[in-house]
Amino acid sequence: MTPQIPGSLTQRMPVADGVSLSAAVLGSGPAVVLLHGFPQTHLMWRLVAPALATDHTVICPDLRGYGDSDAPAADGPETYSARTMAADVVALARELGHERFALVGHDRGALVAIRAGLDHPDVVTHLGSLDVLPTLDSWDILHGLQAAVAWHLYLMAQPPGLPEAMITATADQFFGSFLDAWGAGGLFPDDVRAEYLRASRERVPSIVADYRASAGIDVDHDRADRDAGRRLTMPVAVLQQDWGSALGFDAAALWGAWAPDLVHRTASAGHFMAEQDPALVVGTIRDLLTR
Repeated sequence: MTPQIPGSLTQRMPVADGVSLSAAVLGSGPAVVLLHGFPQTHLMWRLVAPALATDHTVICPDLRGYGDSDAPAADGPETYSARTMAADVVALARELGHERFALVGHDRGALVAIRAGLDHPDVVTHLGSLDVLPTLDSWDILHGLQAAVAWHLYLMAQPPGLPEAMITATADQFFGSFLDAWGAGGLFPDDVRAEYLRASRERVPSIVADYRASAGIDVDHDRADRDAGRRLTMPVAVLQQDWGSALGFDAAALWGAWAPDLVHRTASAGHFMAEQDPALVVGTIRDLLTR
């Protein structure tokens, strides 16, 4: 049986022409949308969402091209741009009756959340990011040997064809390597790990297209915003590992350039912090929502 977020109801909503998103929805009250990372699905919020649902409507979608959401063929860079995926999230919330909402993302989902905050400042009331830098900054800080920690970014940035073939041929090993390298031993129950691998294995072309967009069109969009002086106008909370000390950059300063109303914290929890330290993540989100 496929694992579920306790107390949730799965809903499927149209968000664009020919594209629907699958989302777990629970609770009632002001809306909080939680966006998953790689190589995961909405299920990564199973230890966080029920705690927030005591006084909020919590919406946990599978992003376009991931999990049980639709995965249209990439007919250009826009298909899986963060801008397109952010518009999906805004449309999903609207279909569920929420014109404004707080938005929290992890990893890939955080990049979509950042783009939603920049593109839809009147819709996103609060923004939370777990363990990433904005796309443009991520590429700027990867130099020399330290770039090896993000080798998969370079693989999936290559032109269509070879990355998809290589990953498909070793899908469980490829996706499982990130669950092992970034997680702690025994972090994922067997059924959850199996679900992450199944979902990723079935979505190789769209996952690669998402990453390829991050090496192209998403950078262009970020650079245009930076050049225009556009910033995140809502309260922003960032929780991440101390990659700055490890790789030699000031993460809080990089984030501060985008978010004037910022609370930035480093954490000892690993990359999959919503599963490794859910109490910390719930507390961070609740603190954000009071600002």
